[in-house]
Parts: sequence; C-alpha cells; structure tokens
Amino acid sequence: MMSMTCHNLDFGRAKLDLVACGCSSNASIDRYSVRNYAKSVSKSCIRDYGSRRLVCCRREIARCRVFSTKTPETLLEGVAEGPTGLLKLKKDSREPISITNLFEVVADDLLTLNQNLQSIVGAENPVLMSAAEQIFGAGGKRMRPALVFLVSRATAEVVGLKELTTEHRRLAEIIEMIHTASLIHDDVLDESDMRRGKETVHQVYGTRVAVLAGDFMFAQSSWYLANLENIEVIKLISQVIKDFASGEIKQASSLFDCDVELEEYLIKSYYKTASLIAASTKGAAIFSGVDSSVSMQMYDYGKNLGLSFQVVDDILDFTQSAEQLGKPAGSDLAKGNLTAPVIFALEQSPKLREIIESEFCESGSLDEAIELVKNFGGIERAQELAKEKADLAIQNLSCLPQGSYQSALEEMVLYNLERIQ
Repeated sequence: MMSMTCHNLDFGRAKLDLVACGCSSNASIDRYSVRNYAKSVSKSCIRDYGSRRLVCCRREIARCRVFSTKTPETLLEGVAEGPTGLLKLKKDSREPISITNLFEVVADDLLTLNQNLQSIVGAENPVLMSAAEQIFGAGGKRMRPALVFLVSRATAEVVGLKELTTEHRRLAEIIEMIHTASLIHDDVLDESDMRRGKETVHQVYGTRVAVLAGDFMFAQSSWYLANLENIEVIKLISQVIKDFASGEIKQASSLFDCDVELEEYLIKSYYKTASLIAASTKGAAIFSGVDSSVSMQMYDYGKNLGLSFQVVDDILDFTQSAEQLGKPAGSDLAKGNLTAPVIFALEQSPKLREIIESEFCESGSLDEAIELVKNFGGIERAQELAKEKADLAIQNLSCLPQGSYQSALEEMVLYNLERIQ
C-alpha cells in the first residue's frame, strides 16, 4: 500500500491543502474519467472552513495524517477519515486541449480587455508604457483575466445576472496589471534575460526603468482597485501584493537549502502564484453577488489551480528544452531555488545534496544534478502532487451550474496537467 501525508495550512484568510505522497505515475490524462469521478466525490466532501479539514487523497488510502495551523510556522498533528480521490491519468487518443478553444466562451471579453490595457496603464509615461508593452506583447495567454471572466459568468448564472458588471471587467484589468508588474520585478530579481522567448524589460531598458515600470503598474492597479469601492475585494487584492513580497523573501532566504520542506515550498508557491489566482476567482464571485460559501469555493478553486500550475511549471523546468521554455532549462535549480522535483529527489539522493550544497562549483555539475532529479523519482512524485491539487480544484467547481463556463473552468485544470503528459 502506498503511503501519503496530508498537510493543511491555515493562513487565517486561506488554507493550503498540502499533499506529499510517496507514489509515482508516468501516466497522462483521462479528462473525462476524472471529471465524472470528481463530481461524484465532491457530493460527499466535507466543506468545513474551520481550522481543520481533511483533503481528498489517494482512493487506496482510508486514513491520512492531517495537519492544520494558524501560521505557516506551526503545525498541529491530528488524524481524520474521509472521502478519497485521485486524478487517474492514462494516455488516450483524444485531442489535447487548446487554450484558444478553452477561452472561446470569453473571447469577446478578452478582446475588450486587450484594447483597454494600454490606456489603463497610462499613456502619459511613454518609457513606462513602452516597457509594459514589451511584456504585454510577449505572448501571454491572459490566463488570469480569462479566469476572472469565466468565474464571473459562471457565478452570474447562479444569481440570474444577465451581463457582467463594470466591476467584473475592471477587476480583470487590475489582475493582469498586477501580474505583469510582478513578472517585471521577478525578472529583475532573478536576473532573467528572457521571458516567453523575448528579452526581458530590464534587458531592453535597464534595471532602473524595469523597477520603475513594475512600481508604476502596481500603483496604477492599486488606484483602480480603490475606485472599485468594495472593501472586501480591496483587502483581498491588496493582500496579494504583500504575498508577492513575502514569497520573494522566502525564496531568497532558502536558496541552496537542501533541508527546505515541501510545506515551505508550497507556502512560497501560494504567495508567488496561487494567491493572485485565488483572489481573482473569489473577487469575480463577490462582484456577482453570490453567497460567501460559493465565493469561498471559488477562492479554493483558484488556490488549488494556482498551486497545480506552479508545480507543473517547476516540472517543465526539468523536462523541456530551453527553446520550449523561453529560458535555460534547469534555471531555477542553477540559482538555488529548490522546487518540488528537487525536494522529492533529495529524499533519495545524497549525491544531489552534495552537488547543490557546493552551488554547482564544478563544471557539468548542474547537468548531473538535473539527471539525478530525473533518476530519483523527483519528476514522477511532483506529477502526483500536481494531480492532487488539480483533483481538489475540480471538486471546488461542484457549486456552479453546468454549462460552458463551468466546463471551461474544468478544462483549465486539465489543460494544465496536459503540459506534463
């Protein structure tokens, strides 16, 4: 029997359901079996937003160890029983999900957003505008605003709202600005030369302009956020900007630290990635006027999807070429940022620890470390983690009415997993 440890971290406003499992899978995705399975499981799932909640784990396991905290630093151990579940992935002949088709139901909303982004940044700052255009035009999928529109329209159906509000649309614009600002700053901090196959803002315009461009976009988005005049959403999105900084600090303080734990990695991933997505989906639900139970489910959907996305991105850093990634393969590891595949492989490979702690001082040591991560199960176990978070995200959608928007939100989860088939 395979073993699994579940962790549940409570940050006051949000919980992270963290799963570390000792299993592996090389399988790909059966999107239809997981969708039907998740729907059946979700009917019996415990929706308790108190300090403890059992997450759905592997169906072979009847008991999980559950932990919950009031802060990231404190874990309280307990035992609970409940429903179990796992995304079962297997190769099939179905066509992969197209991101273009996925967003087709909100294509007009995204077109309007693209037209508004330039004016909302502010044309009175030509240099900053040019810097923003550098990244706006770098081939981004507009995933976060698309999620805002999908959740907005799905939750609008719950309350009989026929059209999106001005607040829904402005929220999508704010979210994309905040995301763009964070990317500009991330590239400066990481000293990255490429983003989506194009030169980064600081490469083209210099570090000073890049930092100012990011600051300006954060400030501009905050101004528009305040003008929404919804205190719950203002607090929600403002917290995200704080989380970005917290994530960067956590990452900087744990570089080349081979004792970093999975929980710490997922907390950092929440701060840097999932926090914004969760706030986006919950904010959209709030503006639709649904009850708090539905908006909380949307928050959990965004949180679980965001964590799954981050784990998948970290897997791809080891499995894709530099051309596919738009940056050097293994770049996170080279900088000492230890992600899920590395954390799992470190449990099995003392040699990997030795190489990382030497900070790759010997020629060829980075390539050797990458091979060790692959050979000692780091990729497979990280895949399982991504699937567990995806499973939870699909279950969070059970409160929405069946239809094209709910279906697209499910497909978003599966699209992410198809990147690691």
